[in-house]
Amino acid sequence: MDTMRDRFISTTSHLLDEDPRLALVLAEISRDGFSRAERAHPHRVVNVGIREQLLIGAGAGMALTGMRPIVHTFASFLVERPFEQVKLDFGHQGVGGVLVSAGASYDWPAGGFTHMAPGDVALLDTLDGWTVHVPGHPDEAETLLRDAVTGDDRVYVRLSMQSNERARPVGGAGGFTTVREGTGGVVIAVGPMLDNVLAATEGLDVTVLYATTVRPFDGDGLRGAVGNRPAADVVIVEPYLAGTSTVAANDALAALPHRILGLGVAREELRRYGQMDEHLAAHGLDPRGLRQRIGGFLGR
Repeated sequence: MDTMRDRFISTTSHLLDEDPRLALVLAEISRDGFSRAERAHPHRVVNVGIREQLLIGAGAGMALTGMRPIVHTFASFLVERPFEQVKLDFGHQGVGGVLVSAGASYDWPAGGFTHMAPGDVALLDTLDGWTVHVPGHPDEAETLLRDAVTGDDRVYVRLSMQSNERARPVGGAGGFTTVREGTGGVVIAVGPMLDNVLAATEGLDVTVLYATTVRPFDGDGLRGAVGNRPAADVVIVEPYLAGTSTVAANDALAALPHRILGLGVAREELRRYGQMDEHLAAHGLDPRGLRQRIGGFLGR
């Protein structure tokens, strides 16, 4: 199976052929994969070099001319390093674009903490008007990307090397999908966390919801999963900073007594490179760690 980043490159290359409104802005990362597209569309495929602030500014400038920019690099260089430009050049100027990241929270541990971005979604939460997609499979990434380029809004697509075994239906209104039904608590699995959540909750009487679009947060979907229960126990498992979506879930359940456990990447920096599966285990996001924490929270 190809990776989400591979699928992003092939899909975007085809989209550039099909839609003259689209432009691609790069900062060296993934440039080799777009060599054909760069030759075919030299005025719409722009590599600014290792200049992430310029990357965002150039994309927003294209949007001001009526183009639909796709802006791409590692998550830490796309959201964190040029955050002021994201806030002002896109948000303050009121233009749209599609930011597509690679690297996620710790996809390339050998790159060190400079190439890790567990706080990217939380950082975008400080801004208004961003749609955030977190696909869990390359097929989902393609569907969400194709949908994103057709609009005029601000969209962040967070790609990862971690992937679920199979794709789930995505798109439409971006609501949560019910994967498993139970009468106990509700567990929301975001993007590539689904397979681990399903393994961790095997045999537990819980409802599992799958989310590939986390902003806007599907409050109606969560309330529907809770149903007529007098109180709600909710666990949110996210592949980035733990607790990122607990405020949104709290707001959705404001009229109902509830408890929420936010699981994800801890704030503590892990200073050994390791491998991605070791980072998952260290943050308790592998099936064993999730089982212990979900089971403990729900008293199972």
